[in-house]
Amino acid sequence: MASSTLASASAEAPPAARPGLLAKLRRRPAFAISSAIALVVCAMAAVPQAFAGWFGGGDPRKCDLVNSGLPPAPGHPFGFDIQGCDLYSNVVYGARSSVLIALLVTAGMIVVAVVLGSLAGYFRGWVDAVISRVMDVFFGFPALVGMIVLLQAASTHNEWTVSAVLILFGWPVLARVMRGSVLETATGEYVAAARGVGAGTARILLRHVLPNALGPVAVLTGLNVGGVIASESALTFLGVGLQTPAISWGVQLNTAQQYFVTSPHLLIFPSIFLTVTVLSFVLLGDSLRDAFDPRLRQEVARP
Repeated sequence: MASSTLASASAEAPPAARPGLLAKLRRRPAFAISSAIALVVCAMAAVPQAFAGWFGGGDPRKCDLVNSGLPPAPGHPFGFDIQGCDLYSNVVYGARSSVLIALLVTAGMIVVAVVLGSLAGYFRGWVDAVISRVMDVFFGFPALVGMIVLLQAASTHNEWTVSAVLILFGWPVLARVMRGSVLETATGEYVAAARGVGAGTARILLRHVLPNALGPVAVLTGLNVGGVIASESALTFLGVGLQTPAISWGVQLNTAQQYFVTSPHLLIFPSIFLTVTVLSFVLLGDSLRDAFDPRLRQEVARP
């Protein structure tokens, strides 16, 4: 009897997005274009050597000071940077650092947010109070100032250092969303039925609460990917993020600001790649939000 009750209650769990809805979503221009650009950027980051040789020199480290700051020329569509290196190859290779940091930060924020948000939302009481107060401290502290201070104090400035700092100041937003989602999910009848048949806390969290509470966090994570790439580039542009000899869009923009009047192409081309990448991930996150937000499903699902 208890098993049938559990099965019946479990059927009332929040449903996932319908396949028909996802099929309609794929036909939306914003989703199709943004996902295509995001895939190209990820492929560019994974195998930059395959893209760098299409239009440019192919080797971002092959430099000749004779070409320092020269504008676009045949075989070098973006021109040369101050060291005389092919700018197109450097822009292509710059995607690797941005995407790597975006993946590391996203994964780190999800892990911290899911663990702390789930504990706070499920156990409540003093556990919720302690975690919520920690989140309030981070919300009340100016994140940009904290990032700059920590990165200036760091002895190394590589992808791991920048990712750790971005995770430290980025997890509270996701954790608060996860906490609210768990608070709502934990009151469901299927969770009560699981308790009724003697399921343990770990089983309830892993089998019943987390799968039905991750939706809002997953959507918000998609929206944050573009923000992470922009934040990394901003910190590097300010001189506290990645530093040479690292190849990234932020490093290129930081160097180009001194030569914008004489060599504007040094700033224009990395800026275009950065802007298009961030915009594509933001639009992709918006499309996912439209797909999983119950208030928007009916509108998205219309023929």
